[in-house]
Amino acid sequence: MSDEDDVSHSVEFLFLGPEDKSSEEEPPMSEWSSLEVAILVQNNKRLLFDEGKYSPGSGEVCTHYVPVSNSSIYSHDYYNYPAVTDPGIKEALFGAEIPVIYDDDGKALYLSLCSEMNVCPVRIFYNNLLNSEINLSYYGLDPKGVRAMARALQFNKYVTHLNLSENFLNDDACYHLGKMLHYNFTLRELRLGGCRIRESGMLRLGDSLPSNNTLITLDLARNELGDNGGVHFANQIFKGAMVKQVNLSHNDMGQVTAVAFADVWGWKNRFTHLDLSWNKFFHAPSTVKMLNSLATSTVLQEINLSHNALEGDRIANAIKSLLAVPTLTLLDLSHNCFKNDTINIIVNSLSQAKKLHTLNLSSNPMSPLDAYNVLHIMLRPRIKIVNLLMENVCVEKTFIELLTRVKKMKSRKNFECKFDAVLQNWEVEAPDARKLVLKRAQYLGDAGKKHKVDIAEYFMALAKELTKPVPIKELMDRLGADNVPLDEDLVNELSWTFPGPSTPKSRTINLNLMAEYILRLWPEKKLLPTPEPEPETVIDEAKR
Repeated sequence: MSDEDDVSHSVEFLFLGPEDKSSEEEPPMSEWSSLEVAILVQNNKRLLFDEGKYSPGSGEVCTHYVPVSNSSIYSHDYYNYPAVTDPGIKEALFGAEIPVIYDDDGKALYLSLCSEMNVCPVRIFYNNLLNSEINLSYYGLDPKGVRAMARALQFNKYVTHLNLSENFLNDDACYHLGKMLHYNFTLRELRLGGCRIRESGMLRLGDSLPSNNTLITLDLARNELGDNGGVHFANQIFKGAMVKQVNLSHNDMGQVTAVAFADVWGWKNRFTHLDLSWNKFFHAPSTVKMLNSLATSTVLQEINLSHNALEGDRIANAIKSLLAVPTLTLLDLSHNCFKNDTINIIVNSLSQAKKLHTLNLSSNPMSPLDAYNVLHIMLRPRIKIVNLLMENVCVEKTFIELLTRVKKMKSRKNFECKFDAVLQNWEVEAPDARKLVLKRAQYLGDAGKKHKVDIAEYFMALAKELTKPVPIKELMDRLGADNVPLDEDLVNELSWTFPGPSTPKSRTINLNLMAEYILRLWPEKKLLPTPEPEPETVIDEAKR
């Protein structure tokens, strides 16, 4: 590129007259060389652009040319400023909130819910969400915190055993636990013993039981359910609850609950382990109806009916029908009122129970004859019972002999029988008075601080000296002379324990019998040999 291209020509007009005054033929002004002034101007930006040191930009008007006022911006001829894009305000105001997706283990969800509810997280629960068991019994849980726990367990695939026993739970906690059971298909065991959920909590918890097909064990002991709570539970069983092992002890359930159970078990009876102890099923008609319905089961294995004040022939016959369940292995009838004929009705039907290995009849008002009759049935090989429990039931000596016969049977190698005291025909052995009196005398001889006497050796030496029986008075004088600390009462007892020939006025003590017994009582005691007397020296009178 030449230098002339880098210089631009500018023309400056000095004078321009009106066209109507130009009447003469003159050359045009563009041809007037004398009036043209060429001004060479150097373009610095173009030079810098050629060197690569300058960029003209995009052509937009620079922002420092734009006035501050909105009216000035819109009226500006060269305004071309792009609008600010929406940072997400419209989406935040009018769009749906994007849900946060948590992992199925529930750990992050649990911390988030605790933070949202302003509740302190339970470390044991959080650390065990990836384990098979969470045990929070006697932990003192805040009922508000159960909501976060239940939400965290809804889709958890690890926890199979949850123990919340002895934590007081309100209706809200029971509602969230029930909602958790509706979605959770991993939990196998739920223990709520001693939580005091009452009938209102049972109503909220039980609504989700029919929709859960995986829960096997449910512990509802000590929850003060009452008859209304028992009816709520029976309704959930009727709707299809699949639990198989249920503990309903200590719930004050009685006649109304028994009737509800009888109606339900006639249609649906899936229980394998059932605990109805410590309730009020003493009303005979309703209890008989309940037990007869339960006897139709084909899967029942263990049942506990203790502490229900059961009595009478009608209930005994209902238990007889219950023994016909083919899978029954354990029957607990302890702490009831069975005796005499009712015991015979139950015992005589034991041959029907083909798999029964444990029968508990403890703390029933049974006589020794009743206990003997129960054990006598065990002589039949068809009866498969291995553990017979009759604690707090007294028996006679003939019972022990019969028990020996039973244990010698080939079919009773591992047979165990528990009972209380054995009555009658026992000879009571009194303590040996000779031993007591001599030990007392030995103690008194060693008790002296200044003068101690070994009584055993003393009497052995005295017996060697006095071979004949000694009267009491003479022995007392000898003891006083030898400073032996024995009083008159103890000497009189020695006369009764080691008697010699007596006279109408006094009694004597046989010291030889005493010495013989001392050697049997203390074999290490030996009498020192008597030294031989020194020979007397004869003094010669002549030498004197």
